[in-house]
Amino acid sequence: MLNPKLKLNPKIFSTDCEQLPIRKGFGQGLVIAGEQDKNIVALCADLTESTQMHLFKEKFPERFVEIGVAEQNLVTVASGMSAMGKIPFCSSYAMFSPGRNWEQIRTTIAYNDRPVKIVGSHAGISVGPDGGTHQALEDIALMRVMPNIDVISPCDVIEAKKATIALAKTGKPAYLRLVREKTPIITTEETPFEIGKAEIYWMPDVGLAEVGIIVTGGLIHRALLSAKELEGENIKIKVMNLSSIKPIDTEAIIALAKEAKAIVTLEEHQVAGGMGSAVAEVLAQNYPVPIEFLGIKDKFGQSGTPDELIEHYGMDKDSIKEAVRKVIKRKI
Repeated sequence: MLNPKLKLNPKIFSTDCEQLPIRKGFGQGLVIAGEQDKNIVALCADLTESTQMHLFKEKFPERFVEIGVAEQNLVTVASGMSAMGKIPFCSSYAMFSPGRNWEQIRTTIAYNDRPVKIVGSHAGISVGPDGGTHQALEDIALMRVMPNIDVISPCDVIEAKKATIALAKTGKPAYLRLVREKTPIITTEETPFEIGKAEIYWMPDVGLAEVGIIVTGGLIHRALLSAKELEGENIKIKVMNLSSIKPIDTEAIIALAKEAKAIVTLEEHQVAGGMGSAVAEVLAQNYPVPIEFLGIKDKFGQSGTPDELIEHYGMDKDSIKEAVRKVIKRKI
């Protein structure tokens, strides 16, 4: 069942569940953050409408800077502005930022611990027809390895808005990962969100879970559908939304592993170095259990519709269910 304490969207399993792009929540949240703090500024690399930063530009034109197609300049200018007391959000496609400007992020932002927020939109395989060159599948690994930087991957448009507002107040560098496509709205305005905190979105009606599914980003709806169908097979599941990849909720992950004794991770990213790797690091040091990793497995993306690619790379509902059955067989 859906966790009643979290006040999730009651239409999650309905055919009329509303869908909106996660990046739209970033645009909305940035406007709210700008209203709350006059030091918030926005910079973009010629993708203002695509990243939804145009909402801030329209509201606060004097606090917006169009850098152009110059992603290395984008983050170095943002670092300089932060040194003067501003709180910059800089947005582009994830393939270009942090993909193209990683060294500048490392040296001018992370190394100096500047509170710049890097927003990577159009991340993951669901960019679809844009093809492998534009599908950022390595960005979580790039950013979570970097000291000082938080890494957040919201599950829906509402959580993206809350994450943006929260990141504006941390005083730290951060990476906010956004996908392009419309995704089902999972949460509500009343659903809790906190940086560094994971939440259990699905749990058994009675008894303990046999498998814990840990998911980040826009794939959580597929995980919830899988859990609901597996319940019909008398397989008890807990689904964790791990939107805060760094800092990571070590206690929650260990607690889930101790209960279920088996974990499946799901992410629209390379398995190597991604969220699943972060979970495995936690469990290897604290409570090792069998794990199945779902994501991109050492391949580049390709052109196709988002649904075709999700299925092709084994992140669809049937693949999740198969991974659950497989990891149950590996339990001691």
